[in-house]
Amino acid sequence: MQMGRLFTMALALVAASAVVSCSDDNNDNPEPTPQPDPEVTYKGNVAYSKGILFNNGTELGNGSQHFHFTGEATLAKGSYLLKGWVYVESGARLIIPAGTVIKGDKQTMAALIVEPGGYVEMRGTKDQPIVMTSEQAPGQRRPGDWGGLIICGNARNNQEHMQIEGGPTTIHGGTDDADNSGIYQYVRIEFAGYPFDTDKEINGLTMGSVGSATTIDHIQVSYSNDDSFEWFGGSVNCNYLVAYKGWDDDFDTDNGFSGRVEYCLAVRDPRIADTSQSNGFESDNNAGGAETTPFTSALFSHVTLIGPMTAKNTDFVNSSDFITAGQLFPDNGSKLGKFQAALQIRRGSKLGTSHLLAVGFPIGLIVDGEKGNTVKYAQNGKLTFDNILFAGMGIIASDKNKLYEDHLYDFATGVEDPNQQSYSHTFFSSIPSNAIATEASLGLTDPAGVGQNYCPTTEISDGKGGYIGAFRNAADNWLAGWTNFDPQNTIY
Repeated sequence: MQMGRLFTMALALVAASAVVSCSDDNNDNPEPTPQPDPEVTYKGNVAYSKGILFNNGTELGNGSQHFHFTGEATLAKGSYLLKGWVYVESGARLIIPAGTVIKGDKQTMAALIVEPGGYVEMRGTKDQPIVMTSEQAPGQRRPGDWGGLIICGNARNNQEHMQIEGGPTTIHGGTDDADNSGIYQYVRIEFAGYPFDTDKEINGLTMGSVGSATTIDHIQVSYSNDDSFEWFGGSVNCNYLVAYKGWDDDFDTDNGFSGRVEYCLAVRDPRIADTSQSNGFESDNNAGGAETTPFTSALFSHVTLIGPMTAKNTDFVNSSDFITAGQLFPDNGSKLGKFQAALQIRRGSKLGTSHLLAVGFPIGLIVDGEKGNTVKYAQNGKLTFDNILFAGMGIIASDKNKLYEDHLYDFATGVEDPNQQSYSHTFFSSIPSNAIATEASLGLTDPAGVGQNYCPTTEISDGKGGYIGAFRNAADNWLAGWTNFDPQNTIY
């Protein structure tokens, strides 16, 4: 029996593929468990779990296992049901072809976890993207229906070795910034982020210490129950990312992430925000703001953030009376909250942003000085923050987390002065390439039918031959073909 077929016992092939089939346990109200158990390990040509042999059978036990894949496999193109937590171990190699659909099992909170040293190739195409989505029927899919995709590597982070967020046992981090965890291109990740415990959700795409030899581009994360994208350290470069109607932050960077990320679109649902206050960007060096190296110093360029307060959302109110998640509320313990900032840079982060357009957030920018030296870095010119255009903001800036007032709040001195402009506003305005506009003046359109205007009819010039935002103009729509903005109703 080939190892490739063994892996289908963990991915439980459904009717669309003829290699192996598996039952589809569909439970709309699963009882949460801390993490799957017992362990399953592949040994030669069979898999054992506490004496239970899985060989040519069509069932995969009770679906409450960890699966440790240690071989090499190339799956046939088809539709698969992912059950439990599948770890692609160090030295293992898994290839998932273009056009494949992987449905995450809700009952077992399924997740695919690439361990440091593991290699996964998910090389979709524009015409045949790879889709990782909920197993629930069309119209019944919700954020957090399954776990998500986790990629871990051996690049540096500023804690040396870390356990990945969300519950899996994976430890990531090392010294190889050129580490290679695989190829991930033209992939959609939908309805991920099951909350295994309080504040322990897997993100849509979680990256832990992923190295620069890894390829990540053309990834859409839709309706994640936590952050859409989160990086914990690492040096991987990413391009063409779409965060669509996530629960918490769109792009979250922590623990020394130093990669370069270009061409990003985020679109918010005005009725979905997290109890922690949702941001377009949330960036920390580490939880305490300590000056540990490497610093979070990633550079994001050519970004468009479409917030909840745009002209199309005429009834928006930033309160729990309005933010209800509507028909997408998962009733899984996740808590709703308010929207906050397009960018919150804090806790010693040196995150850089360039050629960014942000529209319709309650707050444009927070340079947060509560912990760490981010304010000092801004004052000393160590934050790259150029060609930023804000439009339709409630206020341009604030100095404090969860403070919706544009006045000075200096954590270093304890001074709070409602008669002075916030330092964050002063910092934004001190950079000549930054600007404030009205949404109406931007000429934004919606060529992909997203429901929000995001693509300019003509380029928003930076005055130097370049442009601001994720798209040069209406003809420059890199979303065409591979994205999906109605995954609730898609028949897979």
